Amino acid sequence: METNPNEIIRVHIWVQGRVQSVGFRAHVEYYGSRIGVTGWVRNVGYDTVEAVAEGTHEQVDKFIEMVKQGPRASRVDEARVEYETVSGEFKEFGVKRSM
Repeated sequence: METNPNEIIRVHIWVQGRVQSVGFRAHVEYYGSRIGVTGWVRNVGYDTVEAVAEGTHEQVDKFIEMVKQGPRASRVDEARVEYETVSGEFKEFGVKRSM
């Protein structure tokens, strides 16, 4: 089945590992904005970061790879990716208050 490269999709991703106190959220916020996705990133617990992003297939694919890699000082041990229904609720990409 062909996918429309301009279709907007939504991804929800959780990464675990050394993702606290290494600039992980700032990294995801910066590159999420540069890639052009909208959504948010936040800390969940002491070893997990969660993010939601909406954008084109190409943008979301780049976003997922960037989150899985993280900044240099981080270490991603596990990543869980789920695709969700697009809401269109976001105007930009930013950091959300931690849980």
